Amino acid sequence: MHMASCVDPLVVGRVIGEVVDLFVPTLTMSVSYGSKHINNGCDVKPSIAAEPPTVNLGGRMSELYTLVMIDPDAPSPSDPTMREWVHWVVVNIPGGTDPSQGQEVVPYMGPRPPLGIHRYVLVLFRQKAGLPGITPPESRANFNTRYFAARYDLGLPVATVYFNAQKEPASRRRRHI
Repeated sequence: MHMASCVDPLVVGRVIGEVVDLFVPTLTMSVSYGSKHINNGCDVKPSIAAEPPTVNLGGRMSELYTLVMIDPDAPSPSDPTMREWVHWVVVNIPGGTDPSQGQEVVPYMGPRPPLGIHRYVLVLFRQKAGLPGITPPESRANFNTRYFAARYDLGLPVATVYFNAQKEPASRRRRHI
């Protein structure tokens, strides 16, 4: 498989550039919500993403990984003043396993896009060593994946996948006035 084909949708979706720098994917990461497998740029209803996704990593158990999930379009794509809103951070995940085997630093929060179509980006980093005592951010707003990666010496991502979500229409109830 030609690796560039993995990166193209990330460039088109402006994930590369706005969230992470150009990188070469070196690890498989499969993400799904229930029976829905996540491909770059696919649409996901917030209601099916209320619980954390199933994420399976490649790699060896002797390697440790960090998974970060963010929304660069908060509160709205045209005015992302809270970029990046952090939805999930798990560190010390052994390769070949899933995030339940790591340490959750920021508990999972499902997509709740108030306005417009938001991108939800899952970024995986390979750690150079175990990460003890990471302090959770004081706020979910204005998280910075690049800064986080630099602070903990994570380097460039090894895998990234993103999906789109928008607010679901409210059930059409008749209002009796």
